Amino acid sequence: MSITSLKFEGVIKAPPVQVYNSFTNSTAMREWMCDIATTEIKPGGRFYAAWNSGYYTSGEFIALDPDKSISFTWRGRNYPRDTQVLITLKKKTGGTQFLLIHKGLGKGVTWESIRQDIHYGWESGLQNLISVLETGEDLRFTQRPMMGIFFAPFNRDIAKKIGSPVSQGILIDGVVDGMGAKSAGLQKEDILVGLAEMEIRTTEDLTSALQRKRAGDWVDATIYRGTERISLNMQLSRRPLPEIPTTLEGLIKAVEKKAEDEISQIEKFFASISEEAASYKPAPDEWSAKEILAHLIHGQRDTQLNLVQMIGGHETWSDDWGGNIHARNVATLAAYPTVPELLQEYTKCYRETIALYANIPHEFSNRKSTLWRSGLYALDEPSHVNIHMEQLQAAVDAYRKAKSL
Repeated sequence: MSITSLKFEGVIKAPPVQVYNSFTNSTAMREWMCDIATTEIKPGGRFYAAWNSGYYTSGEFIALDPDKSISFTWRGRNYPRDTQVLITLKKKTGGTQFLLIHKGLGKGVTWESIRQDIHYGWESGLQNLISVLETGEDLRFTQRPMMGIFFAPFNRDIAKKIGSPVSQGILIDGVVDGMGAKSAGLQKEDILVGLAEMEIRTTEDLTSALQRKRAGDWVDATIYRGTERISLNMQLSRRPLPEIPTTLEGLIKAVEKKAEDEISQIEKFFASISEEAASYKPAPDEWSAKEILAHLIHGQRDTQLNLVQMIGGHETWSDDWGGNIHARNVATLAAYPTVPELLQEYTKCYRETIALYANIPHEFSNRKSTLWRSGLYALDEPSHVNIHMEQLQAAVDAYRKAKSL
């Protein structure tokens, strides 16, 4: 007999206003539920959520009783018709009791598959909601499984060149020390063709295979090493994460320390670099050291904008990243044409970032999920500076090589 509705209930140690916000505000939704969201919080207003896996849903709010109840339609990708989500919230000592009913599911084979996906989605999502509201931790990051492999391009021509009997799969370009792939014995030039009972032909297949797994899970993997087909058992690793302070004061201190380290690193690098060397472009489409420094300035400005939007709970969203716009570097160099001027602006921008953290309203600390996420963005490695240090060195080395010819 097909089940036409699913029910989930529990208690969250957070006030009803925060739980209500987590189902209606697009920024709050992205912190526990989905990767993309946009909402118009009024009866008849839009409700849209999407995941990097390719799944998405859309609908509209039917009724809203702030901090008490929410209902909206839900039409997931390839659903035959709309379904409906009803949420009720009740304040209780120390938190909020919630009841979520997803109803309107149909009968038959198609709906049975949909029902299973909805059940898993709400079950794992609500577990994450409890985590982000009670501790700040997003389980999609802290429990995200990783194999610890680097990919290389792979197609029929490459397969023929290396003598592989298969032309679809993931060609491994290297493995990370201390992670599951290395421990299981995977090597450079192995071809991954199966994982967790799924055939692996593309990176999308790999994402799907890992989607319902967590760090610490054991999975079977199938590879080709040369012409030999090998089966392995592997434990999925946890993503390395920085230690994120649980208080705003702790986060400010951590950001200050990172700022001092990165400013010192950049100043030390440019201390012996001439204006001519810093202005040298290794190729017409490559950045000079000055342009890289201008880009680091933009990184601080963007950090400030992102933080302000997180604090305000209204983050802008785009379908994709438009890339680095070279005109932005040119404009910054027009205003700060010398290395000392660029260094001074970079330092000022970083100081401004720190001052922004230091002046965040203290009630921001109560939004543990946003505090945790801002800490992850601020402290995660590799930092923006470290990402570009090799590029800075390569630009200066190219200048020295050109001068020596």
